[in-house]
Amino acid sequence: MRRRVRALTWGAIAVAMAVLPLAGCTTMNLGGISTFGAAQAPAAELPGLANYTADQALAEARGHFANNDFGYSSALYKRVVELSPKDPEGYVGLAASYDRLGRFDLSDRVYASLFALSGGTAQYYNNVGYSNLLRGNASAALANFRKAQRLDPHNIVIADNLQMLANAAATPPA
Repeated sequence: MRRRVRALTWGAIAVAMAVLPLAGCTTMNLGGISTFGAAQAPAAELPGLANYTADQALAEARGHFANNDFGYSSALYKRVVELSPKDPEGYVGLAASYDRLGRFDLSDRVYASLFALSGGTAQYYNNVGYSNLLRGNASAALANFRKAQRLDPHNIVIADNLQMLANAAATPPA
């Protein structure tokens, strides 16, 4: 019985994640539908990437992320990180792009680098929480969203993520 309830809860979360817009990460211009349950996708190969400046790569990466072109955004954010290794925005975008590609092995490494660079900020815990949510780990997502909320109690994105998680858990299975 307990397994059935747990399976139904996870099923409700999966359904909710498939239909709710992405509110989770806090990179610039995040939009689109989550990749919950999606297979891993590769990062894109971009010719001429070596010619980009950090600012050019960052601007283009934001646009690709906003258009759900996560393969391109990951390649461009990676270039940002290479050119500006002290700029947290590149790491945030790269990790979020990898999350959306289902490349959690890579996003975990980027999140570790981000933590070493800027510590446990509200944005860090919010994005790690959303990464956990995409992986189907609602309890880890909740723990990270709560850490983020303690650090920034008035952040609307964090509040929305907590509400989305609560709604998903309360949604009866179809």
